[in-house]
Amino acid sequence: MPLNSLFSPFQCKTLKLPNRIVMAPMTRSFSPGGIPTKEVTEYYQRRAAAAVGLIISEGTVIERPSSSNDPKVPRFWGDALPAWKQVIDTVHAAGGVMAPQLWHVGAVRNRRTDWAVPEPIDSPSGLAAPGKPYGTAMSDESIADTIAAFARAAGDAKRLGFDAIELHGAHGYLIDQFFWDGTNHRSDSFGGATLPQRGKFAAEILRAVRAEVGPDYPVIIRLSQWKQQDYTVQMARTPQEMEAWLQPLADAGADIFHCSQRRFWEPEFAGSDLNFAGWAKKLTGKPTITVGSVGLSGEFLAAFGGESSQPAPLDELLRRFDRGDFDLVAVGRALINDPQWVQKVRDGRRDELLDFSPAALGTLY
Repeated sequence: MPLNSLFSPFQCKTLKLPNRIVMAPMTRSFSPGGIPTKEVTEYYQRRAAAAVGLIISEGTVIERPSSSNDPKVPRFWGDALPAWKQVIDTVHAAGGVMAPQLWHVGAVRNRRTDWAVPEPIDSPSGLAAPGKPYGTAMSDESIADTIAAFARAAGDAKRLGFDAIELHGAHGYLIDQFFWDGTNHRSDSFGGATLPQRGKFAAEILRAVRAEVGPDYPVIIRLSQWKQQDYTVQMARTPQEMEAWLQPLADAGADIFHCSQRRFWEPEFAGSDLNFAGWAKKLTGKPTITVGSVGLSGEFLAAFGGESSQPAPLDELLRRFDRGDFDLVAVGRALINDPQWVQKVRDGRRDELLDFSPAALGTLY
């Protein structure tokens, strides 16, 4: 199918992109002590120079003691900020556009044996998953401090020169733990029986971020139904429940919804082939990003189990894009593996597209 529409420009507030392809945020853990290195800067530079429309950084954590569960995940505060300034200046010099993804992992266990997560470990209700205690139910003070830390990081991103920010509200991390009734059992105003009630934490973060960055600075939020703790979770089971979840976030300051699925082509609700991003756009009118196994066979979680992937056709993606289901397309594994993936797709060089090997996760090419 013709690729012209995928390579058309896009604008949302001050965010101006040359095409609709987004580099998905992907944890790489190549920042010792939480500070991005020269190699991290060059990693993003290569993709900026090779026609990626928008680069969203790997998750980069806010200023809270337990915001990270990996000492090599980059920070977005303190002495890491000059390194991020180097990243964004280099990306801009290469012609790129970039947003940092701001993150707090919440009550997700540390898998390392050589490093311990500083305590207290923030969580809505002291649960890592339904029925699995871990972490500490956050006090009003810790909730307020966390909201302020997200806003402070967003303000730093704008001052450093980043073109937008993304909040990580997906995949069972802290913001998502507040959304999920399996991990949010609070009886105060940050809990409740409904998604809009449990969404107050995210909405308060969005309002604080918006107050910090002003009305014209683009704010993206990444959301998912599935969790790393349970791939089958569907928090919003109907379009009505999804609208009740997403509209307050839009009202609070979200400009773009980044709708994470494991496979972009899977329908969100019975009776329609619209995916998550398609429904989010239909229900809120906001631009959306689709993501999930774009450009490669298999799906990204299988890579952690050692599964390789091969280039996959984009016809179904283009069909949905051309009928207006979503505005932007995020690509993950293909861009870890090959900085030139966008140029090869644009120029019809399909025979040059690379297979993906999980070995690529161990390098920063």
